Amino acid sequence: MFQEAPFRQASRIDLQGRALWAYVRFGMAANLQSVSTWPKPGEVYYPESDGKPMAENTQQYNWIVFLVEGLKGLFPDNPNVFVAGDLLWYPVQGRVDISLAPDAMVAFGRPMGDRGCYKQWEEGGIAPQVVFEVLSPNNTAVEMLDKLNAYGRFGVEEYYVFDPEKKEFWAWLRRQGLEPVENVEGFQSPRLKVRFWTTAEGLKVVRPDGTTFEMPGETLKRARREHERAEQERQRAEQERQRAEQADQRAEQERQRAEQADQRAEQERQRAEQADQRAEQERQRAEQADQRVEQERQWAEQANQRAEQERQCVERLA
Repeated sequence: MFQEAPFRQASRIDLQGRALWAYVRFGMAANLQSVSTWPKPGEVYYPESDGKPMAENTQQYNWIVFLVEGLKGLFPDNPNVFVAGDLLWYPVQGRVDISLAPDAMVAFGRPMGDRGCYKQWEEGGIAPQVVFEVLSPNNTAVEMLDKLNAYGRFGVEEYYVFDPEKKEFWAWLRRQGLEPVENVEGFQSPRLKVRFWTTAEGLKVVRPDGTTFEMPGETLKRARREHERAEQERQRAEQERQRAEQADQRAEQERQRAEQADQRAEQERQRAEQADQRAEQERQRAEQADQRVEQERQWAEQANQRAEQERQCVERLA
């Protein structure tokens, strides 16, 4: 249902007012970025949308995201590789009627950044070198042949098509024109350096380092699994640290007990040594006492001898 309040507010915006009035009046979603860059009289306006959905079903959408995000991940540190998905590409200046919208495309030599559409004459004349299409049930053979001819005409070097329903994959390389690759199993992209295989699950894309592109959500799931494994490793490491700490504490307690036992043994040794010293002192005192007794005995004996001598003298004198 049309709402008058937003309409009155929009009608006051002084940006090509009558065109904006018509845009809002008939329930069309106004693209403010497009309106803000509305062409001046005589200039050509290049729409940033062809009005078609990015995908016709969730399967096609998931595979498009799979390719776009995987391609972006190939060049995280290269600012001169532009990757986009479902972006209108205008190969010829002034020809609004000639546009292409690859499900995924890679332009080498063009800077990263946001674009409303890809105007080749504003991109140094560089056409996307690599494009991908993911088939939907409504794609016709005539439509895909027209795309192949257009991509060949406007400079694409590598063209890939994947049918997620039938799990089939095709590739074309530029030689005299875009020519089909006979065996795509394990085929390596000259530009991307990735290899392609078809599997029971669909398309397998392997990077030069051996890792693979992942479906939407798989990266998050893998990150969660890695986080869980890291947390488990952290907990195990913490348990090991605690066990090691407890072992150290037990070892410290044993060391302290051993040290206390050594101290007690040292005290016993010292007490024994002191007892020995006291016994030695007692022995020495006893020996000294014996010596004094011996001297007393000797003195008494000498006194007796002197007394005997004096007695004998007295007898002689008598």
